[in-house]
Amino acid sequence: MSAPDEDTFAEEGGEMEETGEASSDDDEGVEMEEEGDGGEEEKKVYVPGIEPLKPGEELEMDRSAYRMYHECQTGAPCLSFDFLRDGDGEGREQFPLSMLLCAGTQADSALSNRLIVIRMQNLYGTEKDKEGEESSDEESDDDDEDEDKKPQMELALMPHYGGINRVRVTKRGEQSLAAVWSDKGQVEIIDLQSQLEAVHSPAAMAAFIKQQKEATPLFSFAGHMGEGFAIDWSPTVPGRLVSGDCKKNIHVWEPREGGTSWQVDQRAFSSHSKSVEDLQWSPTEATVFASCSVDKSVRVWDIRAPPNSMLSANEAHSSDVNVISWNRSEPFILSGGDDGLLKVWDLRQFKTGRPVANFKQHSAPITSVEWSPVDSSVFAASGADDVVSQWDLSVESSDVGARVEGLKDLPPQLLFLHQGQSEIKEIHWHPQLPGVMISTALSGFNVFRTISV
Repeated sequence: MSAPDEDTFAEEGGEMEETGEASSDDDEGVEMEEEGDGGEEEKKVYVPGIEPLKPGEELEMDRSAYRMYHECQTGAPCLSFDFLRDGDGEGREQFPLSMLLCAGTQADSALSNRLIVIRMQNLYGTEKDKEGEESSDEESDDDDEDEDKKPQMELALMPHYGGINRVRVTKRGEQSLAAVWSDKGQVEIIDLQSQLEAVHSPAAMAAFIKQQKEATPLFSFAGHMGEGFAIDWSPTVPGRLVSGDCKKNIHVWEPREGGTSWQVDQRAFSSHSKSVEDLQWSPTEATVFASCSVDKSVRVWDIRAPPNSMLSANEAHSSDVNVISWNRSEPFILSGGDDGLLKVWDLRQFKTGRPVANFKQHSAPITSVEWSPVDSSVFAASGADDVVSQWDLSVESSDVGARVEGLKDLPPQLLFLHQGQSEIKEIHWHPQLPGVMISTALSGFNVFRTISV
């Protein structure tokens, strides 16, 4: 995917300025780019895994396949992020769009890491004016209009000792909280108030930059005795948290009154025999969560019962199960593994150990999966093959018309394949902007909405 015409931005003093080149500051240099038009050469559809690129061939983005597409970088790569809900309303589709997210870096030096709150705004779609209908005056007006449509990004970077493995955010009353799993072997809860104020106010940003204080957690837990990646906030009980580590143990956190401390159950949930890779609370049952593990299993737990899983698919995948996602309105859990497979599990048939759907499109381990928050049949996945895939379970073979030559072997449920990033680690659908996704990778963030959703 090429980017022949890019608008590049760098942060200075907490504000965005057009610079024409990337900043060389690893800690605070940021870029925000908008893909330009490609050439007029004859094009053909490229499907990863079916036919390799020939010598001299390059991938070029088809802008007509996207309703919106932007790129951005934050210096050191952010291998985990989460959306913060804003007060601008639900179901927003009219451009320009804006969004808030929290991300954590994995820099080469433990002292160079940052917990970042990002505010993106003035995000326009990919539509271009019709060609051949502009006078010179109109072209000048269009230049001014293009300037007004530059994407903007504000960042509040808080120093954090240790690489951030995973970050998840929640609202508890007026608090915006981040749960951070870091490679120093602790899970920390951090209040994001000062960072949120900074990205909304130049005065607050100036004060925030002047202080440059290291992230001070409200609460931390070192009882895992090692690092981990699995963590999730309860969607039904504000402040309830579950965390899992690489030593197979899972702990449940209960919030205490006051909003600054938690009671962590020292009794570990430990039915897994190897590293716990991901955790997801049930969207409807307050005491139930699911887990997946290097031991190939997917398990479902109830915190009211003894610390043993109540349901399990012991051979869910043929190798490590990396990620899971719990459907918000249907009794389905989606899993992705090192085998490159995507599997959909119906909890009503979970004991059979057989998924109700099984897809093999990715050619490398699955790194992230997530159901759409607005359509219960749609989900997305990313893989170590540098591809993001979008799927719709409601599509059947009979719904698909004439296939493009060479694409007849693709599953009908496959909606879209997005490429262009290097080492994609995590994807999320925006909870307030229908169809909008962000994927984060070693090469930075992609912010996009395809024509398929």
